[in-house]
This record gives sequence, C-alpha cells and structure tokens, in this order.
Amino acid sequence: MFRFLISRVGVLIPTFIGVAIIAFSFIRLLPGDPVMLMAGERGVSPERHAQLSAQLGLDQPLYIQFWYYLQGLFQGNFGTSIVTRRPVLDEFLNLFPATVELSLVAITLAIVIGVPAGIFAAIKRGSWLDQSIMGVALVGYSMPIFWWGLLLIIFFSGTLGWTPVSGRISLLYFFQPVTGFMLIDSLLVGPAGSFKSAVSHLILPSLVLATIPLAVIARQTRSAMLEVLSEDYVRTARAKGLSGFRVVGIHSLRNALIPVVTTIGLQVGVLLAGAILTETIFSWPGIGKWMVDSVFRRDYPVVQGGLLLIAIVIMIVNLLVDLTYGLINPRVRAS
Repeated sequence: MFRFLISRVGVLIPTFIGVAIIAFSFIRLLPGDPVMLMAGERGVSPERHAQLSAQLGLDQPLYIQFWYYLQGLFQGNFGTSIVTRRPVLDEFLNLFPATVELSLVAITLAIVIGVPAGIFAAIKRGSWLDQSIMGVALVGYSMPIFWWGLLLIIFFSGTLGWTPVSGRISLLYFFQPVTGFMLIDSLLVGPAGSFKSAVSHLILPSLVLATIPLAVIARQTRSAMLEVLSEDYVRTARAKGLSGFRVVGIHSLRNALIPVVTTIGLQVGVLLAGAILTETIFSWPGIGKWMVDSVFRRDYPVVQGGLLLIAIVIMIVNLLVDLTYGLINPRVRAS
C-alpha cells in the first residue's frame, strides 16, 4: 500500500505542473489589460502603464513569467488579487468552506438516494420500478442546472414561500464564524433560530447541485450490481439458502462498490463545476461565485490561482479514492 501511495503521489507532480501550464496559458488568452483594470475609469499614462506592467512582471517574456509563477507556486504563493489586493490563497481558504459545505450536503444526498435506487433497480431489473428509476435518473442527468435551479426558486421560494431565494443565512442573524461551516457555526455560536435558517438556505442549492451526481451514481450502481449478481459465487450463495439481504448486502454490494466509489470520486469535479452555476444562481458565497465574479472583473491572478487550487482539490480527492479501493476490497490491496 505504501509503494502504491508513493507511485500515486509521484504522478501528481507532473499533473500539477501540467495544470499550472494550462491555467497560465488560459488566462493570457482572455481579452483585457490588468494594468488598465487597476487604473479604473481614470485611465493611466504610458509611463505609469509601463511602471505598473513592470511591477506586475507583465513586461517580461512569457517563459520568464511562467518560471517566476512556478517558483511562487512551490513556495505557496498563488498570486495577489488585482481588485482586493489580498493573496489569492487567503481568499480561497476563506470562501472554500462554503463550497465544501454545499458540496458535502449535495454528495451525501446523491449517495443516500442514488445507491439504494441503483440497488433496487438492479434487483427489479426490467420491472416498472427499474424503468421508473432509470427514467428519472436520465431526466436528472439531462436537466440543465441553471434551468432546474430557477424552476425550484420560482416554485418553492416564489409560489409556496417555503425556502429563501439566496444566501447562506438570513440577515437577521449575525455572528462571528468559527469554522466557516454555517451549519456548525450556527449551532456553536449562533443565536436561536440561526441553525434553522442555515438549513433552509441550504436545501435548494444542495438539491440542485446533487441532481446530476445522484443520477450518475444510481445508473453506475445499477450497472455494477447487475454485473456482480450474475457471478457464480452469488448464485452459489443463493443455492446455499442465504437470505436475500446477505446475498445483496454483503456478497454483491461489497464487490460492486469499487466502480461506484470511482464514480463518486469523479463527481467531485462535477460538483465543483456545478457549484459555479449553482452558487451564482443562489448567490452562495463560495469559490464558484468568486470565480465568476473574478472573470467579469478581469481579476486574472484570482482566475489563474483559483483554477489551480480547484485542480489541486480534485487531485487530492482522486488520490483518496484510489486509497479507498484497498479498504473496500482486499483483492485490490493485495495486488
């Protein structure tokens, strides 16, 4: 297992450099001038423009800019925002708990609903239950997030008035956060009623963000279970008179979980990508909305550093998923 861990970590280093190259190149393809952005509506003289360009290092050749950028990355420097003049890493760490909280609730919903739905669909293969579950999953996977989010806002917030439209908590509740996770902070230091407000603000965004991962997990679980249920050892277990719960829950599900865990790990990227739209629709103050606002403001260091930090998060999660294989199935650990 240790050798496997070292080999996987070794793969992350060139992957990190490759993502850095893509982020560095992508941001320089966007139109706009960072110096003119800093000057604002007042404009800037050619002398001042040259001075600011030298200050930002934009007067250097691209390969020198990239070398300095790579040196800064390995020192933990992801750049400084042009707009707020704050380090990109500090802003990311300040906003990341909001996205993590939303993503954790969304992926929990997707797993709790998607895995049992896939299992029932596999057990009842070809029945109306199977067709209904897979039909709903197909609709959920095909539905655009922005349309689904607006539809829920119109119905539950506008028509019924059951849920808030935007934000993480009502403006009536103000307290100093401790962990950055609103659900936890509202329980620890929030006034009475703040936890209920945080939950109500979280319902619609998490439901919208969970829709696509839920559909993918349900379909993958069904496919994996169908493959395992046709194996000889499952038929032998049934012939020995074992209960259906032991056959499905112990003998079948454990071996079917490996592709499901892989799918869940891959959904991290989907969650972060979906968070960009979801957080924008619901004005959720996370890294998704932060990235969108930075693109509109042409805050190049934030876009560049944010892309790289999101990629690092996805790489770490994929590494953890690979290590989880050995815990689920001993045959993977032995190999």
